[in-house]
Amino acid sequence: MSSPDSIDPERLRQFVAVADELHFARAARALGIARQRLSRTVIELEQELGERLFVPGAQPTELTAAGAALREQARAVLAHTAQPVAEPEAAALRVGFAPGVTVSKWERIWAERFPEVPLTTVPLAQAEQERALRAGEVDMCFVRLPVDRDGLSVISLYRELAVAVVPKEHPVAAYDEIAEADLAGWQRHDGDDIDGAAGILELVAAGVGVAVLPHSIARLHARRDLVYRTVTDLPGTEVALAWPSAATTEPVEEFVGVVRGRTARSTRSPSARAEPAKTARTPSARAEPAKSNRAQPKKAAAKRGAPRASAPKQGRRRTR
Repeated sequence: MSSPDSIDPERLRQFVAVADELHFARAARALGIARQRLSRTVIELEQELGERLFVPGAQPTELTAAGAALREQARAVLAHTAQPVAEPEAAALRVGFAPGVTVSKWERIWAERFPEVPLTTVPLAQAEQERALRAGEVDMCFVRLPVDRDGLSVISLYRELAVAVVPKEHPVAAYDEIAEADLAGWQRHDGDDIDGAAGILELVAAGVGVAVLPHSIARLHARRDLVYRTVTDLPGTEVALAWPSAATTEPVEEFVGVVRGRTARSTRSPSARAEPAKTARTPSARAEPAKSNRAQPKKAAAKRGAPRASAPKQGRRRTR
């Protein structure tokens, strides 16, 4: 004797239709099949199960006890088989960022290109950036170098200018650019302590020394009683994108492409590589000949003869 689980779901569906309607003709119309085919399906089921499912000759149609039991079992089987298989949710890409790094532009581009993969950005203290990466708390992180590169993939993005933060009445505040030597003789706070920048600037505002910080950090903690001036002969700090090399997933590769400015159709993008290659167009026999470039040399020569704009000289400039 067969169990409902082993019966073809389509045959079960036809049986349930008759069992619910208790009318073969109406059930056949609802299913879009011939009444004779529906009757044959029921007969085959009764033979397979070895039991009557409908009371013979009953008017109106009536289920037997075995038929009523099968209807409930068949409904359960059909509900299970009809349930769509849930697709695994796309894992969110978690991207950390150190203080001073602005990620809104990349968030916007990511949302436009990959709306199915949520992007979560996580602000991190500089002291926590590497630990969070290695602990798996974030998938990638905008970091301030240096970091221990062992086991990490690191892409340098840009270098930030160093600026001196001083009170408004400080002598160097009269210039918009200074050299490190201009800070000689003044107490200088440790600018490497990015996470303690707010406290450092409190001391500077109180007249206790000066601070040299990355430009974005000075701007992040801007105050009306302080000014910052570019220090032309200090190397500044470097911002990079880092992630564990062993966890270079497709979303990670895509995010690298977004940060590096690749277009959505870039061949270096995993999603673009997955698309089928397009057939190259065959040039038309009636294609117009390329335009002559004979008139171009004069224009090019004129460009070559144009004087180049001189680069701005570095050095101290007094603020007007």
